[in-house]
Amino acid sequence: MTTFWGPDLDQLRDTDPEVADGVLAELHRQRTKLQLIASENFASPAVLAAQGSVLTNKYAEGYPGKRYYGGCEEVIDPLEQLAIDRAKQVFGADHANVQPHSGASANIAAYFATVAPGEKVLAMSLPHGGHLTHGMPINFSGKWFDVVSYGVREDTEVIDMDEVRALALEHRPKLIIAGWSAYTRQLDFEAFRAIADEVDAVLLCDAAHFIGLVAGGVHPSPVPYCDIVTFTTHKTLRGPRGAIILTNERWAKAIDKAVFPGTQGGPLEHVIAAKAVALKEAMDPSFKGYAQRILDDIRALSDGLIARGYRIVAGGTDTHLLLADVTPRGLTGAEAESRLDAAGMVLNKNAIPFDRHPPAVASGIRAGASCVATQGMGPGELTEVAALMDRALTGSDDDRAQVRGLIGELVARFPAYPEAGPVHAETMG
Repeated sequence: MTTFWGPDLDQLRDTDPEVADGVLAELHRQRTKLQLIASENFASPAVLAAQGSVLTNKYAEGYPGKRYYGGCEEVIDPLEQLAIDRAKQVFGADHANVQPHSGASANIAAYFATVAPGEKVLAMSLPHGGHLTHGMPINFSGKWFDVVSYGVREDTEVIDMDEVRALALEHRPKLIIAGWSAYTRQLDFEAFRAIADEVDAVLLCDAAHFIGLVAGGVHPSPVPYCDIVTFTTHKTLRGPRGAIILTNERWAKAIDKAVFPGTQGGPLEHVIAAKAVALKEAMDPSFKGYAQRILDDIRALSDGLIARGYRIVAGGTDTHLLLADVTPRGLTGAEAESRLDAAGMVLNKNAIPFDRHPPAVASGIRAGASCVATQGMGPGELTEVAALMDRALTGSDDDRAQVRGLIGELVARFPAYPEAGPVHAETMG
C-alpha cells in the first residue's frame, strides 16, 4: 500500500504542538457548538484529504496544456481539467475557471474582464444585503468603479425590479450584478437579463451563497441567464475555501486572462483538487436530499422564531439563511450574537435593511442551515433550536448555561466529525 503523505496530526504535534493544539481546539469547538454561520459548512474528510495533500507542493502558473512551469502535464493538468469538466457538468456551463482563491478574487477577475476603472456598475447595496465587492466605498469595487446601488423596498424588504430597471436606464451601467451576501429571497434572473439587454450591460451573478442549492436542484440556476457566474466553493456547495467562475464562450478568454495573469499568479492545485472532490460529491443523488434539507431546516427555524414573536426580514426565506430583527427584544445584533454564543449557538450579527445601528452593532442576526443540514438535523431539531434561541436571548445567564447543555446534547446526537474517525460524505447528511 502506498504511503499517503497528507494530514498527520501526530507529526504536526511533534513538530508544532501549539498549532496542533489549536487544530484540536477548533475541532472541539465545531463538534460541541451549533454552527449556524450562513457562510460556513463542514467539508468532507475526502475534501480535507485532497486539500492537505502533496499537491500543495506544485507550482502551476497558466492553464492545462499552457503552463509556465514544467512537471504539470502528467498529474496537475488532468486534475485541474477534471475540476473544470465537473463544474461545467454540474452547472451546465460552457466554460469554467477553477483557479480563483476566493469569492472576492473571482469578483475582481469578473470586474477586470468586463469593465474599466471608472466605468459604471449597478449592484446591490451593502446595507440591504449586498457584498463588500459590490461597491463598498473602501473596497476595491467602490474605489475603482462608479457603483450605483439598488436595494429593497422598505415595506416588503424585497428587491424592487422596477427600481433596478429605472436605475439601469438612468445610469446605463456597463456591468449589472445580481447577487447578495444577506438576502433571503430568490432573485428574478430573467428580469435581470431583460434589464441588462435593454441597456447593453454585462450581467454577472454572484452566487456564492446559494450555488449549492442550485447544484442540488432546489434553487433556480443563474447560468442560463447570466454572462458570468461567480461563486465560492465552501458555503452551500460544501467544498474547500475557494471559488469558481462560470461563463459562456464570449467571455471565456477574457475571464481566463483576468484570473491569470491579470489578478493571480500560481493556482492552488491542492485546493483545485479538493474542488473537484466537492463537485463529484455534488453529483451524488444524496446531495439533492441535503440541499432540500437545508431549505426545510431554515424554514423550520424561521417559522419557530416567528411563532415566538420575532420579525423575520422579508417575511421568511427561500434560501439557506434568515435574517431576524432582534430589536423588539430590546437587543442589538451584537448583544444577541454574544448571548447565543454563550449558549453554544454560533451565528453573526447582521445589519438589516434601513438599520438604525452601525454595522458593528446592527439590529439583526443572520443564521444559516448548511452546517446543521450536513450533520443530518431535520426540521424537528431546528424547531427545537428556535425555542432554545429564544430562551438564550431572553433568559438569564443560568438559562443560557442550561441551553448550552441542551445544545451539547443535540450536537452529540448529530456529530460534525464523529469521534470514531473518517466518514464518507454521504454519512455527513
